[in-house]
Amino acid sequence: MQVNQDFAVRQYAQPQQAKAVSGASSAKASEKAAETSYTTPDTDRVELSSNAKDITKMSDSDRASLVDSLKRDLDNQMSSFTNMMMKTFQKQGITAASLQGDNFWKFMASGNYTVDAKTKADAQAAISEDGFWGVKQTSQRIFDFAAAVAGDDVETMKKMQEAVEKGFKEAGVAWGGDLPSICGDTHTAVNKLFDDYYASH
Repeated sequence: MQVNQDFAVRQYAQPQQAKAVSGASSAKASEKAAETSYTTPDTDRVELSSNAKDITKMSDSDRASLVDSLKRDLDNQMSSFTNMMMKTFQKQGITAASLQGDNFWKFMASGNYTVDAKTKADAQAAISEDGFWGVKQTSQRIFDFAAAVAGDDVETMKKMQEAVEKGFKEAGVAWGGDLPSICGDTHTAVNKLFDDYYASH
């Protein structure tokens, strides 16, 4: 596939971490859980694989379609999330102009805002063990994206893993400090998926 692999995986991995699963383990988690809030997944969402062979054995065109689907899905989820949070912030007198770029994520990390009960409950469900932004599903999405870009090429998969590592580092910069523990757990889970892939080859 004609893809800038390093850029593609970093662009996918960073928002998955800094923008989707952050804030779950801090003392302010009850308020900050909104940063992981989500919308109900689309019914036509691509199904994630539980077996790398399912993806790596796809044709180039099918893998390219999967990459596009995963990217569109992430874009849609992030757009819904940021729009919801901006509305929440504006109700509290916080302007959009003050939250451009990484300022948005640094403000999220601060926890200096409140969320309503429904947003809080939705967020807690989203980062639960089986939630859309939970460790299991998030790590699998990142790995599936890498596998779809790389195909069944071990050396390319190693490059994908390096790109994911860069994504986690960039996420920490965007967040403005150490990422919450759920991100560390997701990082560990992603690396295990890579290790299992290498062991099978």
